[in-house]
Amino acid sequence: MANTFKSVTSGSIGTVLTNVYTCPAGTTAIILGASISNTHANAIGGSIKLAKSGSSEGADDVFVVKAAPLPVGSTVEVMSGNKVILQGADILQFQSDTAGSMDTIVSLLEIT
Repeated sequence: MANTFKSVTSGSIGTVLTNVYTCPAGTTAIILGASISNTHANAIGGSIKLAKSGSSEGADDVFVVKAAPLPVGSTVEVMSGNKVILQGADILQFQSDTAGSMDTIVSLLEIT
């Protein structure tokens, strides 16, 4: 089994859920950290959603955080020591309540 640390970024996230990371088939990913930053001139709300692949029991799409308040120029580390496990085809999505106003950095470990 190979372990690969990765950093994934996305800028100018707006009001539509944006796919930032999709776990490859045959891979398990451990999300080690996820930061969301306000790049807008006003306060915004930022969300992170886990879209699970499949439709079996225990595979509901859920928010990791929903509309977290981000003051002007601030960054929030959403994970704060927690870990989230993704399986093949699971997607980590990000959204702001204001167009083009949020940047994100995700640190993860892929296990193949």
